[in-house]
Amino acid sequence: MDTKELLKKVRKIEIKTRRLSDHIFGGEYHSAFKGKGMTFSEVRQYQFGDDVRSIDWNVTARYNEPFVKVFEEERELTLMLIVDVSGSELFGTQNQFKNEVIVEIAATLAFSALQNNDKIGLILFSETVELFIPPKKGKSHVLRIIRELIEFTPKSRKTNIAEALKFLSSVMKKKAITFILSDFIDEGYERTLKIAARKHDVTGIRIYDKREESIPNIGLVQMEDIETGELLLVNTQSAKVRKNYASYYQERVAEFETVFSKSGAGALSCRLDESYVKKLLGYFKRRG
Repeated sequence: MDTKELLKKVRKIEIKTRRLSDHIFGGEYHSAFKGKGMTFSEVRQYQFGDDVRSIDWNVTARYNEPFVKVFEEERELTLMLIVDVSGSELFGTQNQFKNEVIVEIAATLAFSALQNNDKIGLILFSETVELFIPPKKGKSHVLRIIRELIEFTPKSRKTNIAEALKFLSSVMKKKAITFILSDFIDEGYERTLKIAARKHDVTGIRIYDKREESIPNIGLVQMEDIETGELLLVNTQSAKVRKNYASYYQERVAEFETVFSKSGAGALSCRLDESYVKKLLGYFKRRG
C-alpha cells in the first residue's frame, strides 16, 4: 500500500471513529472505567452534610473553625489494545472482513481514551507478539496506532492468545484497561487470562461472521485452512462433517464465554452484520 492510499484510509477511519467517540462513547467510556483512586484536590470550609471523617484537623486547629479535605477521582488511565492479526481475521461474507471491523472498534476505543487524556498502547499478535507500541498520549500517537492496524503484515497466520496475555503481564506493571479484539478461535488461554485479569481491567471483544457458525450442504468442496495453508477436500453433504464442525465452533465460543466469566473479565460478541456501536454502547452502560 503506497503512502497516499494509507493516509487516505487512516483519515477515513479517523473521521468515522472520532465522530463516534466524540458524540457517543466519550462520556460512556468515562463512566465505565474508573480512575486509579482518589487524589487530594483542596481544603475548604466545612459545610452541613460533609463527612466528619474528611475534616482536616491541622487546618481546623489553625483557623479555629472546621475545614475538610476535598478529593477528586484520579482520571489518568492506560488503555491497552490487544489485537489479533492472524489469518482467520481475513474473513468476511458481509460488507467487511473481520480485521476491518476490528480496526474500527480499536480506533473508536482509542479516540474515546484520547478524550479522557489517557495513554493508549497496542499489542498485535498472531502465534507470537508481532508488534508492541508502548502507551503514550496524543492524537499523533493514536494515528500511528491506526496506521499500524491498517498496514501491518504479520509474520505468522496462526493464533496464540495465551502468548499475547503473557506479554501483557510482563510489560504492563500497572493496571490498564485492556481490550482483546479477536475471533477467539483458539484454546488453552484460561490460566494466562486469569493472571492478567487479576491486575488489569480486561474485556474480550469477539468478532465473527455468521457463515463461520456452520458449513452449508454444497457437496464436495476444497477448503483452505487460512492459518496453516492446508488444503482439504471436504464432503459437506456428510451430516457428520457438518455436525463435527458446528460442535468445534460452539466449543470455542463456549470457552470464550466461560473463561472470561470465570476470570472476572468482561466479554461481548459482535457479528459482522450487527452494529458494533450498539454492542459497545450497551456494554459501557452496563458497566457505568
